[in-house]
Amino acid sequence: MSATLDHDWHLRLAAFAAVKTLADRRGGVVTSADLDTGFEFEGERIRLWDSRRGIWRPRQPGRDGAALTIVTTPPRPGRTPPYDDQIGSDAEWFVYRYEGEAPDLWTNEAVRRAHVEARPLIYLYGIRPGLYEPIFPCTVIADHPDDLAFHVMAEPAARILTPELTAMPGATPPRAYATSSVKVRLHQRRFRELVLTAYRFQCAMCRLRHGELLDAAHILPDRDERGRPEVPNGLCLCKIHHGAYDANIVGVAPDCRIHVRRDVLEEHDGPMLRHGLQEMEGVPLQLPRSRDLRPRWEYLEERFARFRAA
Repeated sequence: MSATLDHDWHLRLAAFAAVKTLADRRGGVVTSADLDTGFEFEGERIRLWDSRRGIWRPRQPGRDGAALTIVTTPPRPGRTPPYDDQIGSDAEWFVYRYEGEAPDLWTNEAVRRAHVEARPLIYLYGIRPGLYEPIFPCTVIADHPDDLAFHVMAEPAARILTPELTAMPGATPPRAYATSSVKVRLHQRRFRELVLTAYRFQCAMCRLRHGELLDAAHILPDRDERGRPEVPNGLCLCKIHHGAYDANIVGVAPDCRIHVRRDVLEEHDGPMLRHGLQEMEGVPLQLPRSRDLRPRWEYLEERFARFRAA
């Protein structure tokens, strides 16, 4: 490790290690309670965030410090969240909005200082209230006061070991790749959390409630330009029924009733086939309470036509 690492760099490396430990325990996410706990550094308990603000900087001896953590608020419960342009765009960065409309607000100055000093930070991306995906290390690559926004990119982990590596001109391709990979993961993570929440964490077909066995299934695939990761384009399905849906063994008609492929209905096999698939014929889906979150009729119709053709 380079001798040029100062106290602040060591603190950041300790923060990254602490967040990694927390996220590894929960499959890549952290909770508000995890973040409130903070971490030990040089005999002191250091906070990882401020739940009341979107930007957090730790105390630094003798000066105002650069931001350590920035937060994107998750969608509010009961609302149909808009398509997230931030992770849906083709840009090689995240757009992080200023806090308020004053560029010189101290929190914005803390992020600006992280930009000027090329200090890596933690980006907490809200999946749902109380649950965040930590993206780290990240660096602020641009400051746009006219737009009240910073541009943030994910960094390959090896690049933060020395300040010199972070600032190297050749950083763009690996950083762009890292950010692109994170955006794909965030799409999947947020889509799953929104769909499972809308369906009250139960399979729409069989009512199974074990979260670790539930998936968010697309009605129209994400390769389709209309196949956005939004709840009306999703179904909460257990892994068995998700696989059967993708394989066109079961289909969902526009009236939200389940149909089973004819040859599968005529098979003779064990109890899984009988109870798990054949008995699903004609059963209505268990739908979200909010009509705005229910499957779009035209999407079901198009997908059901593919099932019929299969």
